[in-house]
Amino acid sequence: MEPRGLGDRLGGFVAVVVVVLVSTLVVNVSGNLVFPVSHKFNGREGASLSELKAHDHRRHARFLGATQNAVDMFLGGSGLQTGLYFTKLGIGNPSHDYYVQVDSGSNLFWVSCAECGKGCPDRSELKGVKLTLYDRNSSSTSKVVSCGDNFCTSPSIKEISDCKPDEKCNYHFEYEDKDKTSGYFVKDDVQFQKASGNFQTSFTSGSVIFGCGTQQSGNLNDPRAAVSGVIGFDQQNTTMLSQLAAAGKVRNKFAHCLDSTKQGGGIWAIGEVVEPKMKYTSPIVSNQSSYNIVVEKIEVGSDVIELPTSDGGVLDETSGSSSDQIIAVFDSGTTLAYLPPKLHEPIVKKILATEPGLKFKKIDNGMHPCFEYSKNIDEKFPIVKFTFKNSASLWVYPHDYLFWNDGAWCHGWMKSAGEDPDILLGDMTLSNKLVVYDLENQVLGWVDHNCSSSIKVKDDQSGSDYSVQYHNLASSDASNPRLLMSFVLLVTAAAAAMLQMISI
Repeated sequence: MEPRGLGDRLGGFVAVVVVVLVSTLVVNVSGNLVFPVSHKFNGREGASLSELKAHDHRRHARFLGATQNAVDMFLGGSGLQTGLYFTKLGIGNPSHDYYVQVDSGSNLFWVSCAECGKGCPDRSELKGVKLTLYDRNSSSTSKVVSCGDNFCTSPSIKEISDCKPDEKCNYHFEYEDKDKTSGYFVKDDVQFQKASGNFQTSFTSGSVIFGCGTQQSGNLNDPRAAVSGVIGFDQQNTTMLSQLAAAGKVRNKFAHCLDSTKQGGGIWAIGEVVEPKMKYTSPIVSNQSSYNIVVEKIEVGSDVIELPTSDGGVLDETSGSSSDQIIAVFDSGTTLAYLPPKLHEPIVKKILATEPGLKFKKIDNGMHPCFEYSKNIDEKFPIVKFTFKNSASLWVYPHDYLFWNDGAWCHGWMKSAGEDPDILLGDMTLSNKLVVYDLENQVLGWVDHNCSSSIKVKDDQSGSDYSVQYHNLASSDASNPRLLMSFVLLVTAAAAAMLQMISI
């Protein structure tokens, strides 16, 4: 996919920073535009391995075929099924708060609307989440998007719309797990918090097109994990990020730093990260909506794993053709890591062979073979090293891939269903690293980093660098802490004013 261009109506860009927190869902920011986002699992101890796998299975079915100031998002968790992260953001004028799932594997942004009635969930059992139906008639800035709008004629929207001239731009969207949402598109103000200095914020808003959902079905209506909608962050040009970037309001790049040592806290940033510098970069595979890069080597300790080819053979790394390439998908919305069967067996076998005589026990009704172990896991078990195009290396340490579960250690290397040849790297492998998704230059970058510390993002207009740090807010329910992410969007003073006046 080619990098999407930036609009020229604003002179500067916007940087967005998201900080993961452990706390209740309250708006508290450290940067420039703000979304409150919540994680549904209380870190690794908040759900069993079966629950983590169940979440991932549903998420994988839901993959679609297909600056200058900052934003602060809060993440908190409950361990149920419809998605790993959700955020709290304001929509409309006057603004009302909505809790929406954050999904890097899709592009659609939608919320349940007042017309939905019994076709949408009316309650959620997620702690602290209050469901709100969006009423466009109560917002002075809401506009219905017509079928003739450029947004409605974009390829990704035409695939899900049966639009007719002079009608509302509608959508009918079915996820691969058979959950469905339908409605029509509107444009309205979305409220953020912009960074006005180090750990200082103020409010601003931007006009964004999103779906007004009039009918939901399947698990989207399940009160155990119901939220008010979904916001997608993949590479397609209809996402909220892409809309803001096309208007010149944000840089078309984002980053996250997930801290596995503090129950899922960390930092998420949209915009230019200036510290720490990326140690490795690898090009994103073109013409894909997800974030895919090419794998060149996998090592378990000192042992190199043979890479299978698409026809079932072994890849000759000196002469492998493009059809033989092994692809890894970076997806922080997936919890564990998923390997094709021809890679899963040798990798897991090499890991367990480093410590002979392990005493195995069955966990979760015998579904997962785990083992008892009382020594330091980082001293005894090997590092798994992935090397990608451009000699970019990513290390996964034993404390990343081993989970303490019901009195035993379980590994998070799961076997992919069917014959899927791709590797899916979830936050198990991406934690404790700053990972940058640079859509402008079509590269992924990363560097090991203490995600409970801070990073610096750039204000392109003033040239100032703003520090954004990990937050650990006191939970209102200490017995059930929730993982929160603060999402801060950096904008220039001029852009902040223009965000109030200019429609995308």
